[in-house]
Amino acid sequence: MILPNVRASFGRAEVGLLLGLLAGADEHARRREEDRLREEGIDALLDDPRTLNALLTQKGISTAPPRLVFYVLVRHALLENGIDSPITADYLAALLLEFGRNARAHRIDDAPDAPEYHYLADIVEALASATGRQAFLLRAHLGNFALWLSGLFPDYITARVVRRGAPGLRYYEEMGATGYRLAADTADAENWGLDRLYYTFADQFPALRIALNRIADRHLFPMTGDPVERLLRQIADRYRTGATNHLN
Repeated sequence: MILPNVRASFGRAEVGLLLGLLAGADEHARRREEDRLREEGIDALLDDPRTLNALLTQKGISTAPPRLVFYVLVRHALLENGIDSPITADYLAALLLEFGRNARAHRIDDAPDAPEYHYLADIVEALASATGRQAFLLRAHLGNFALWLSGLFPDYITARVVRRGAPGLRYYEEMGATGYRLAADTADAENWGLDRLYYTFADQFPALRIALNRIADRHLFPMTGDPVERLLRQIADRYRTGATNHLN
């Protein structure tokens, strides 16, 4: 199960790295950032635009722990899209980290013998006969898998639409939102404190997908996909959300 627990894992090592990124070898600047840390907490450092810039330009992205890199990338992509919710960034970062391991994205949990689902339709089919905790995990996975696919691999989805007439991004948004909404309406979600978060993800799915698209387009896969199709997608998303920020 994916839980928003990345931010809580940050300790002295991460704080020290953040201070180093923001202050460098300037002792005066470091004392200033340490004062800000004491007064405002770690979010003041994590949310500072200079932190993201430093991670990307000072080789920080290759030396920082992945959990810190993904949290900062997600947090700033969400802020750019007008979503100021640390727990949303926390869950998305946890999702990216968890689904990036082996075939975890295709399984509802870590069990090595768990069945793999490669299409959203496979998860829906499994839901037809699932009950109890299995049904809950499948519902949550439908939302997570749809967001992971449409968020990180929009070029692949767009290419399949053009070449094979496969479902487009709207399909993934609808299926993902449905999965999160169904998962939210369960005792399991309430017991884990995830019901409100799932409802939020259902309501904000397109905006979350677009935020992840920015990460994929800029940082993960900047040179892949058809540049024209990518530009058309970015323009469509920009006008759909009414965003005023630049495409890239």
